[in-house]
Amino acid sequence: MKVEIEVISKETCIKPCTPTPDKLRHYSLSYLDQIVPSIFMPLVYFYPASDRFFNTERSDKIKLSLSKALTKFYPLAGRVVDNLYVDCNDEGVPYVEVVVKCKLADIISDPIPNELNKFIPYELDDVKDFGLVVQANFFECGGLAIGIGISHKLADAASCFMFVNTWAAIARRDDDTCHSPLFSPRFDSAMLFPPKDTSLIRDACLKIRRENIVTKRFMFSNSDISALRDEYADQKRMKGSVFDKIGRCPSRILALSAFLWSRFMATVHSVRDPNKIYTVIHTVNLRARADPPLPESLFGNIMRSALVIPFFDKGSEDEVFQFMNQVRESIEEINSDFVSQLQKNDQQHLNFLFERANDVRKGHMALLCFSSLCKFPLYEADFGWGKPMWVGSARLATKDIIGFMDTKSGDGVEAWVNLKAEDMAKFETDKQLLAFCNNGI
Repeated sequence: MKVEIEVISKETCIKPCTPTPDKLRHYSLSYLDQIVPSIFMPLVYFYPASDRFFNTERSDKIKLSLSKALTKFYPLAGRVVDNLYVDCNDEGVPYVEVVVKCKLADIISDPIPNELNKFIPYELDDVKDFGLVVQANFFECGGLAIGIGISHKLADAASCFMFVNTWAAIARRDDDTCHSPLFSPRFDSAMLFPPKDTSLIRDACLKIRRENIVTKRFMFSNSDISALRDEYADQKRMKGSVFDKIGRCPSRILALSAFLWSRFMATVHSVRDPNKIYTVIHTVNLRARADPPLPESLFGNIMRSALVIPFFDKGSEDEVFQFMNQVRESIEEINSDFVSQLQKNDQQHLNFLFERANDVRKGHMALLCFSSLCKFPLYEADFGWGKPMWVGSARLATKDIIGFMDTKSGDGVEAWVNLKAEDMAKFETDKQLLAFCNNGI
């Protein structure tokens, strides 16, 4: 359904409740922060009407707890300067309140990803110099949606949940019902991954090109995924030991990635350009892959991408098995040696990114990007009125990205597919795709 909203309050900014000390005013971006695009990562948390709180009380609680959370996560209340550092000047976080002219059930019973952007106060590619933006969305029925956009320049997915769940814990603590220690983030990623001159790739790699993007959510139940994994495992056993590296049964995300990649290529790129390189990347969290492991409390972009150029043999069933082998091997190569190399002050990785970015810009390379939020604490954000009924994303600013999210009950995976409108028209009607998922929305 088409969502209508009315802005009822536009706070200039929510500032940290305690001023940031002068010694913390300059927060240097790490090399890994510098090389990510300047976009907002969207999340929308949906909550039912509360018996304990009127919406005016929930509004006060959101603002007060956000102010307290920003004292701990002070870079988010500052302003990014020249892709180099954050001026932690406590200018604050833009905060908007709106009335949504429908019921909460109207949205979550049939969510339309392109409409969910209305629950976030800025376009996702209109980051300016902000670290975070927040919008409180109040439904006619008393329900609530908290929409956030956190700058990818400052945070990866792990850092985003680190912030949101700490913010929620602070809100619960205000009721004197939560006495557990609050999370303490670490802001020293620039010491581990020193900043570099990234001007070479700024134009080629970091510029967002606006296109007519359509986002659809495809639901895969556990039984859907099990059937897919079993099918791949059975076919693999029939083919013999050449595919033994994938094991008896591929993981859920590996199987879904292989399946969606195969349907993407069969529909969007059914006619393959021999002069184009078709590439897949998977986002990988580096924290546990370093030696010794980096702390989970380390804030920033502590992630990189495993890149694969899939094997092609038109008409061959071997493609999907080769794909799974290549993805697994590429992810395994992101190990302690890889992390150590990133920490060194050399140009090898930067030059590689520059070459690949130029390939994409010139049309020599087609990318399909996978990112998984599965197993992250997606449903832990309880502000005092219970955990969210549902957590959604929104239409992203860039094409050819597939994101995975756990369902609340854990009984399946939501695949959020972002494609150009003309490509989505081909992809969403694919019979093999629809045979393996509950519904395409």
